Amino acid sequence: MLGTGLIKGLGVTAKNFVGSFHDPTRLVTVEYPEQKTKLPENYRNFPFLVFDEEQDPLGTLRCVACRICEAECPPQCIYIVMERDDKGKAMKRPKVFDIDISVCMSCQICVEVCPFDAIKMDQQYEIAEADRFQALLLNREALAKSNQYYHQIHPTEAAGVDALLAEQKAKQAASRAAAAAAKSAAVPKPAAAATPPSAPVAQPPAAPSAEAPKNPPATA
Repeated sequence: MLGTGLIKGLGVTAKNFVGSFHDPTRLVTVEYPEQKTKLPENYRNFPFLVFDEEQDPLGTLRCVACRICEAECPPQCIYIVMERDDKGKAMKRPKVFDIDISVCMSCQICVEVCPFDAIKMDQQYEIAEADRFQALLLNREALAKSNQYYHQIHPTEAAGVDALLAEQKAKQAASRAAAAAAKSAAVPKPAAAATPPSAPVAQPPAAPSAEAPKNPPATA
């Protein structure tokens, strides 16, 4: 019959329209910003840096300023400077870590190439600013977020990362212990000092006997 398909399509539309008023699974809108939908765990927005201790956020950043993410970033929106001491020795932590999120395209390549699990993708999306230049240039302090926060937004992924890091630390500790044991075994023990032979003690001369032999009689 002509128009059957059109009637079926309108029936599906009417069913969805009526169901959207009483079926919670069909409520596709919320009263934002008063209401906010729970984001799925795999949702990602812009990167952030992970630190391990709340007492010393910048001192416990997992980032060692290797600059791999800076080199691999397609839009080149990451800028890193390694911190150095007074003698110029690298301290393996970033002095400067900037991300221009006005350029970042949330590709997650920086996360995938990081060998230290130091950079992860955030779920924060309310980041509108009036200044499109400096306000969207996030520095090290603004990017640093705790491992606990990482567990809140990506619990499954964070648990796997913690298990992997714990396994790596255990292997490193075992390797250091084995190297120390091998080194101590290779060092020769000092030989015991030989005791010099004792010098012979001179015996005192024997005392004359009390009964001395009498002189023989003189012969005529």
